[in-house]
Amino acid sequence: MSDTRVQKLVIVGGGTAGWITAAAFAKLLGSNLEIELVESEAIGTVGVGEATIPQIIRLNGILGLDEADFLRSTYGTFKLGIEFHNWGRQGDRYLHTFGDTGLNLNSVPFHHYWRRHAAKNQGAPDLWHYSLHQHAAEAAKFAHMDKVGNTPMTGLAYAYHFDASLYAKYLRVYSEVRGVTRSEGIVENVARDGESGDITSITLQDGTSVAGDFFIDCTGFRALLLGQELGVEYQDWSKWLPCNRAQAVPSERLETLVPYTRATAHNAGWQWRIPLQHRTGNGHVYSSDFISDEEAGDILMANLPTKALADPRPIRFTTGRREQFWSHNCAAIGLSCGFLEPLESTSIHLIQAHVSRLIQLFPRGGGGTSERAEYNRRCAAEFEQIRDFLILHYHQTEREDSEFWRYCKHMEVPDSLTHKLELFASSGRLGRDVDDLFREASWVQVMLGQGVTPQSYDPMADQLSDAQLGEFLENLRRLIERTVGGLPTHEEYIAKHCAAPVETAVA
Repeated sequence: MSDTRVQKLVIVGGGTAGWITAAAFAKLLGSNLEIELVESEAIGTVGVGEATIPQIIRLNGILGLDEADFLRSTYGTFKLGIEFHNWGRQGDRYLHTFGDTGLNLNSVPFHHYWRRHAAKNQGAPDLWHYSLHQHAAEAAKFAHMDKVGNTPMTGLAYAYHFDASLYAKYLRVYSEVRGVTRSEGIVENVARDGESGDITSITLQDGTSVAGDFFIDCTGFRALLLGQELGVEYQDWSKWLPCNRAQAVPSERLETLVPYTRATAHNAGWQWRIPLQHRTGNGHVYSSDFISDEEAGDILMANLPTKALADPRPIRFTTGRREQFWSHNCAAIGLSCGFLEPLESTSIHLIQAHVSRLIQLFPRGGGGTSERAEYNRRCAAEFEQIRDFLILHYHQTEREDSEFWRYCKHMEVPDSLTHKLELFASSGRLGRDVDDLFREASWVQVMLGQGVTPQSYDPMADQLSDAQLGEFLENLRRLIERTVGGLPTHEEYIAKHCAAPVETAVA
C-alpha cells in the first residue's frame, strides 16, 4: 500500500459475501471511503447459506435493519438450533440449541448438576429434558423472550433461516442507498505495483479499468485476487473433514413450519433441511471418495420432506483455508479465503466476522503490516476452532456401518480437539478458548449428543443435598412446561409479525 490514506475500496464479487462487506463498510466507514463493488450477473453464486447462528442478529443490528422487514423480504423464519439425526449411532437424535440448558447455580454449569443426578438415578432423563429450547422446538413454538418471567432463566436465543440470494439483494439496495457504486463486468486483468506487489487496478472484459487503494476478494472458490493473482496457498483439511461435494435442491414448504434446521447423517455424509416461509432448502453433503454423485443425488431425492421444485444443483469444494486471509493490499472474504462445510451454519458468520475484524483493523494508510498480521492471526484461530467443532461431529461416533463412518471414527484428529474430548470425558469440564465462537453450552450439547458421557462432575455441584437437587430439577421442568405452553406456534408468530407476501413467493 502507498503511504497516503486509503480513499478507494474495491470489492470484487457480489453475492452474500460481497454485499455484506459493502453494507458494513458503507455503514461504518462510508463517510471517508469511496466504495465500488464489481460483479457479473453471468457468474453464479453458491447461494446455499440459508441457515445462520445468533451472531447475525448483531450484524443486522449494526446495520440498523428492521427484523420484521428483513424476514419478510427474505422469506425468513426463526431458528432455535440444529437437530442431528443418526450421528452418534443409527437412530440417535439430539438438538444443538443456541441457549443454555437448565439453569446454572453458584457459577457451576447446569450439566454438572444433571450429571450428578443421572449418575445416582438409573433411567433419569437426558440433559434436554431441562432445555427450554428443546421443548419449544419440539412443539414448533416461538416468541421473542429475553428471560423467563421474573426468574434468572434466560429466554430463547435464536438465529434465522432465509433465502441467501434475497438477502444479498436486500443488502445491495441498502448499500447503494448509502453510496456504494456497483459496476457490472467480468475481471479480465489485474494490475500490480512493480515495487510493492500491491494491486493497483482491475480491468474488465469491456476494457473498463477500476483502480483502488484496497481490494476485497469476494469471488468465491475462484479466489481470483488472493489465490490466483497473489498466489496465497490453500491448506487442505480433507483428512479431517472428508466431505467435498454437495447437491442442493428446493422443495415445497413444510406442512408444519418448525423453528430449527435438521442434519441427517447418511452412509457417506449428511442431508440438511432448512424451513423457509415459501419453500424448504435441502442438500446432501458427501464425500466423492466414498459414494458416487449419482447415488448421492438419489439419496437426496429419496429423502426429501416435500415435493421437489427443481433438479439438484451440484457444488464442489475442498474444506480448508488460505495460508493468509489478507496479503498485500487485498483481503479475502467468504469462500475465497476458505470453506468450512455448512454443518453448523457458520458460513455467513465467517463473512460477517471477517468483515467486522477487517473494519476494526482497517489501515488508514501506510503498509498496514501490523494490522495485517493481527487480522491473519485472529482469522486463522477462528477457522481452526470451528474446524475442531465440526470434526467432533464426525469423529465422535459409534457408527462403523459404512466405509465413510469407519474412516471418520478412526482418523487422527488435531491435538486441540483430543484435549477437549479427554477433559470432558473425565470431568465434564471444557478446555474452551476464551474467544471460541461456540459457547460452553454448545460444546456440552454436541459432546453429550455424540455419546461422550463424563465419568465425573464438578465437586462444587455437591453443595446441594439429594433432596434439594431433586426439587431444583423438578421446578425447572415445571417452569419450562408452563413457559412453552404459553408460547404461540412458530407459524402464528411469523404470520403476525413478519409474513412474506405469498403471492410473490418464488421457488
